[in-house]
Amino acid sequence: MSNDKNAEALSAEELRALVPKLQQLTEKYRQAETLQKALFDISELANSVSELSRLYPAIHDIISGMMNARNFFVALYEQNTELVDFVYFVDEFDELNVRQLPSSVLKKGITGHVLRTGEPLFLPKETYKQHLKHIGAEELGSDPVDWIGVPLKRGTQVIGAMVVQSYDESVRYGEQDLELLVFVSQHIVNAVDRVKSREITEKTIRERTRQLRTINEELQEEIQERQKIESLQQALFEISELSANVEGDMLSFYASLHDILSRLLSAPNCYVALLDDKSQHLEFPYYSDEKEQQIESRPLGKGLTEYVLTTGQAALIDLPRARALASSGELDDEVSERMIERNNCWLGSPLVVEGDISGVIAVQTYENDKGYSLKDLELLKFVSHHIAVAMERKRAAEATQEMNQQLADKVKARTEELYKTNQHLKKQIEERKEIELKLIHDAHHDALTDLPNRVLFTNRLELGVANKKRHPEHNFAVLFIDLDRFKLINDTIGHHAGDMFLIEVSKRIGQCIRGHDLLARLGGDEFVILLDCLDHEDDAEEVATRIIELLGKPFILDDKEMYSGASIGIAFLQSWYSNADEVIRDADAAMYQAKAFGRGRYMTFDSSMRDRLLEEVELESEFRRMLKEGLFECFCQPTVDLTSNEWIYLECYIRWLHPTLGKVKREQFWNVAEHTGLTIEMDNFMLEKACESLSKLQSEATKPLRVAMNLSINHILQTKLVTQLLNQLGEYHISPEQLVLEFDENALNQRSQHVLPALKKLKKAGVTLVLDNFGSGLASLSYLYSYPFDYVKIDHRFVKSLPRSQKNLKMIQSVLSIAEHLGFKLIAEGIDREEQLAALREIGCELGQGNIVVQAQRLEDLQPKDIGVVVAG
Repeated sequence: MSNDKNAEALSAEELRALVPKLQQLTEKYRQAETLQKALFDISELANSVSELSRLYPAIHDIISGMMNARNFFVALYEQNTELVDFVYFVDEFDELNVRQLPSSVLKKGITGHVLRTGEPLFLPKETYKQHLKHIGAEELGSDPVDWIGVPLKRGTQVIGAMVVQSYDESVRYGEQDLELLVFVSQHIVNAVDRVKSREITEKTIRERTRQLRTINEELQEEIQERQKIESLQQALFEISELSANVEGDMLSFYASLHDILSRLLSAPNCYVALLDDKSQHLEFPYYSDEKEQQIESRPLGKGLTEYVLTTGQAALIDLPRARALASSGELDDEVSERMIERNNCWLGSPLVVEGDISGVIAVQTYENDKGYSLKDLELLKFVSHHIAVAMERKRAAEATQEMNQQLADKVKARTEELYKTNQHLKKQIEERKEIELKLIHDAHHDALTDLPNRVLFTNRLELGVANKKRHPEHNFAVLFIDLDRFKLINDTIGHHAGDMFLIEVSKRIGQCIRGHDLLARLGGDEFVILLDCLDHEDDAEEVATRIIELLGKPFILDDKEMYSGASIGIAFLQSWYSNADEVIRDADAAMYQAKAFGRGRYMTFDSSMRDRLLEEVELESEFRRMLKEGLFECFCQPTVDLTSNEWIYLECYIRWLHPTLGKVKREQFWNVAEHTGLTIEMDNFMLEKACESLSKLQSEATKPLRVAMNLSINHILQTKLVTQLLNQLGEYHISPEQLVLEFDENALNQRSQHVLPALKKLKKAGVTLVLDNFGSGLASLSYLYSYPFDYVKIDHRFVKSLPRSQKNLKMIQSVLSIAEHLGFKLIAEGIDREEQLAALREIGCELGQGNIVVQAQRLEDLQPKDIGVVVAG
């Protein structure tokens, strides 16, 4: 029983011993199968690939299927040149900048060792350094982990080497990989030889094909030469036929000659030049050219045509010849430069009849590949003689025919002359009538809208004024219409769109009036309407309402939706009007009143409007005179610390006492300055006065003084004006730190986005900035957060209501709280009563200005002793 168990145990041990052998055998068969497939693929490559450049990548793919060969290259050795050609090179770390290297460079490397010895070489990581020392090789690239190189041999001759290498610790090679590459290498050499042989064969075939093509081309040239001879004979025959044909003009004759020449040689551009009777000018009866449509006759000079006329010989002039002729003075430099610019090649031959040269026939091309040769020159020289004879015959035939025709034309002309004269006189009379009617129409109508203009409207209105005087019961009204946003439309989408807009406006207004009413355009965006025979005055207002409503609808201009509107002034004709201009003037005044009240409305004229206009005109005239002569009175009032009564700065301003109107409000004359465009001049006047006073006071003061003035927003819209202001301070030897500029909040509301850079520039220069009249308009906290103001003045209307208005008091208190956080100081303006001062002190307002604090006085009367203690603020 025990013996049976021993036998079974031995059998199990034997089976376990057989497992590794079976695994080795399986691996061996797998490797053999892989090798067989690789050899088959190499054989297929040798049969299918015709270029070596495609063979090496395919071999790399086959090697990669047998082993990890991410880094692989093939180097072939040329014994004749002693160069090593890296025909294929793929490496993760090293780059091959030069494909061919001398063998002497690679001798000391491991690849050179394989090429030199013809023996395969396996260098594992563990013994890499020792092997290098053993074989006496040096490192020429990055150190690999494992390196295998096998020679490529043709018989016993080493023709190259094939190398795989690894830079990754996880990719290792063994002796089996070396044996595999050695075995495959010979098959690779066979494949390379077969593909190379196929390349040589195909090259030979291509060379033979090229030779046959050359022979064929020579035969074609011979055929073409014979065809040219036949074409030349045919051309001479056609030239002879042309001269015999008396029908057709000379231009057609020249065009036919051009066609004939074009069949003989390249003649895309051709012209005929003839000498005049005195042989001093060139005429060009025929000129066909790609660059120039026509050419005028000219006196003889130093051109290409004149060169042929002078020499009496046909000439081929290309760019080098043109330069040479220009250098020798036989050709103008301008002609040479034009030929170079156009890449021109020119061929010309004289036209000789009975020994005399009458002109030149020339062809030219502007393309490099279509230049002329000496054969073309000989051909044109031969043909030109026949052309000259044909031209002379044609000219003689035409001269005879022309003389006969002239006789017939004279008879016909004499017969028709009287009839044409009568017709011409009749036509002139009709044209003058039409011109007269058109002039009358143009003189009385607008060219753009074709509406009546000011002249026609005034004439009709004069009739209306006269009618009102005779029949006071008849009602007439004039509507003066001014369009809104017309300048914006012109500036944004162009004047063409502006014209289309005016045309559309005229159509819309025309829809709102009756047929017998008169609509006219005075100019620009101004229209007027004469309403005739109204039943009631309310009818004019209804018309104005319809016009405003219709013009308020969108306009489509250049695919853009634009909006406009209208302000309308209405003037009813009264019996006391003496002429049309008075009515238009009053309607215009009513229109301006409508615009002043906010646009998009109408106003009816009354006598108070005229009084206001006259007052404004008088005020503007007086303002200009006062400013020009410097007659304004300058006053000053300090801003004071309400706790210590110390002066913070001295504010200077202008008062205007008009001789008839009395004291003009500050806002009123500032508006006059705005309308007249004199705000900057007014600022400069005030700045000059302030600087003069500051210079005088500072010389006697013990501490630095600061002076303030209101500055118009217009003064800081341009950077150069800000620079001029700072330079003006320097002229008076005043530091920017001594200047305080106050800016009105309402003015900032209109142009706040344009002034911030200028304010920052002034602040950087050291100028103190004040926001004046805060709360007078659309007060915005963004001024307090975003603008670099040092002081903010609360509008005097908030102070005026203190202490009874707790709402205003809390508003001032809120701004004080904001001032603490944002770093500016609050000034209460217009403190005129003790209770106001007490209320402001109670809520913590430290700075103020007003008559109860310090009375205002004339700037010229201010003395250094009057100045309180001045602090830096």
